Amino acid sequence: MTELETKFARFDTGLSVENDGQIAGYASLFGRVDQGGDVVQAGAYGASLAALKASGRQVKMLWQHDPGQLIGIWDEVREDAKGLWVKGRLLESVAKGREAAALIAAGALDGLSIGYRTKRASKTGKSGRLLQEVELWEVSLVTFPMLPTARLMAKEETPLKMLRDVAAVFEQAGQEMARR
Repeated sequence: MTELETKFARFDTGLSVENDGQIAGYASLFGRVDQGGDVVQAGAYGASLAALKASGRQVKMLWQHDPGQLIGIWDEVREDAKGLWVKGRLLESVAKGREAAALIAAGALDGLSIGYRTKRASKTGKSGRLLQEVELWEVSLVTFPMLPTARLMAKEETPLKMLRDVAAVFEQAGQEMARR
């Protein structure tokens, strides 16, 4: 059995965080060469997404590819002309979900990564591949993506703004205590 592979991405159109921990963005873009020399072909996820839907299963949302750390739910995962688009929600009842929301809002966490198995690929050079069909298992929030020119974005909205405000209050209190 083939090992589970991962592919990191950061995209200019980015990942946004909205009210109630809802997030959306591209987890993969078609036609872009990553640092490993691989390119995902349009349509590469189609069969996998159809099989998941037919079986009633869904792509998992993980923290840093750790299968023991589910942090949310991807409510929608689909291919469009641009790539693999995901929409879901970070679970506030999960500590890592709250942590991820705070890190995204602060601009510290800015990557998405897919966990997959290659079903069909062709060589594109010495080490590169054109991924023609992949079996998608999970999409993770990650620290180090493979597409360095891409970026995630976070919107300052109610829960995230509240977290920043709380952090600012603690920082100010700490500074006042240090002056005493």
